[in-house]
Amino acid sequence: MSKNFFLHLDYIKVNCNENIVNNMKFQTPKGTKDFLPQEMVRREYIIQKIKEVFESYGFEPMETPAFENLKLLVAKSGEDIVRQIFQFEDKAGRKLGLRFDLTISLARIVASNPQLPKPFKRYEIGPAWRYEEPQLGRMRQFYQADIDVCGSESLEADVECIACAVYCLKYLGLEKFAVRISNRKILDGLLELAGINKEKNLIVFRVIDKLDKIGEKGVKNELLKIDLAEEQIQKLLNFITIKGKYKKVLMRIKKILAGIKIGEGGFKELEKIFELSKNYGISDLISLDLSLARGLDYYTGPIFEIVEDTKKLIGTLAAGGRYNNLIELLGGRPTPATGISLGIERIIEIIKSEKMLDLPKTKVKVFVANVNEKIKKEAIKIAQKLRKKSISCQTDLMNRSLTKQLEFADSLGIPYVIIVGEKELKKKKLKLKDMRRKSEKNLNFTSIVKQIR
Repeated sequence: MSKNFFLHLDYIKVNCNENIVNNMKFQTPKGTKDFLPQEMVRREYIIQKIKEVFESYGFEPMETPAFENLKLLVAKSGEDIVRQIFQFEDKAGRKLGLRFDLTISLARIVASNPQLPKPFKRYEIGPAWRYEEPQLGRMRQFYQADIDVCGSESLEADVECIACAVYCLKYLGLEKFAVRISNRKILDGLLELAGINKEKNLIVFRVIDKLDKIGEKGVKNELLKIDLAEEQIQKLLNFITIKGKYKKVLMRIKKILAGIKIGEGGFKELEKIFELSKNYGISDLISLDLSLARGLDYYTGPIFEIVEDTKKLIGTLAAGGRYNNLIELLGGRPTPATGISLGIERIIEIIKSEKMLDLPKTKVKVFVANVNEKIKKEAIKIAQKLRKKSISCQTDLMNRSLTKQLEFADSLGIPYVIIVGEKELKKKKLKLKDMRRKSEKNLNFTSIVKQIR
């Protein structure tokens, strides 16, 4: 057969593939979404407010890669998390994975840089990925705002992280939430009391942590699968269903743990946390919940969650705890550490549903409109002068009429419009239209700058 025949076949294949592509409607992968400019402006506004609070508590910004070596990600992560990691190989065959949180990368950095001044306080805000079923406030790609303190054994570091997260939520207008606290040492003590083999502790913790999702019956069924006796399970359920305001359940827990050394140690830590929380003005928000276990295996002491109380089914807004062994596990020196992470998606969902903030629609401060095409070059010159004053602005790029320009500016939520016409230029004054108040003034350029700022 001729060479032309095969070239013709290749042409048909290419064109067939192009037709298939042209007829396809591409969508985002499951569990991800696009953020168009208006929504992105609002997200950045909320993230900026969170940054302001983080920095007011002395946390410094940091950034880490979106993917890590798979061995790092699976270290002390827990079976449920390992199943949720997006895994892949690079072209050299190295096994990698998208990060599922921001803490594991921090631990790697501290392990590799022992010279860092202690305490090392950092924040990071960025995406993480988990292969789980998408739900309200949790996608497969989601943003976290993370703060951690590395190098301090003091429980004041834990309380400071909690207080910082609480202030973030309040700064964003949220009021209906509570802080739930437990302690891995108390849970170890409870399992010892129930006569459960230490080797099963982590498996039991993962099951306990599902209590809110699957209920007591679901927890019981899962515990039966790991060969726990009915009596052990009942004891455990009696313990983990203890919850309530700190003072109400304190003595009850103390009596249960009497004589269990590790449990008593966890109890003393909770006592200390509550006392310290008074200094930060957050003690009234704290309640104890022994079902709180957290799914990650690297927690070693206090664990905490901030949960919403608006009945919007968003659930956890922030979560964290102490992980004193993780940095050493990754090859570093023994380094105590603690931290908490805020779920950006969940916080935004509540703010939008409760309309707690007057969220901006755009970052553009002013639209410079021209009366006609003859004046357009003057409008551009004025826009350039505004930009040199660090005032964001737009001009007409569509050759629209003045009326259409005003409609466009209003549709974007741009707060001011400067109208440039021949009369205004002769008088050396411009018409400044306040789009929100529906008012206008004739002002010189200097006065307009002051007004817009």
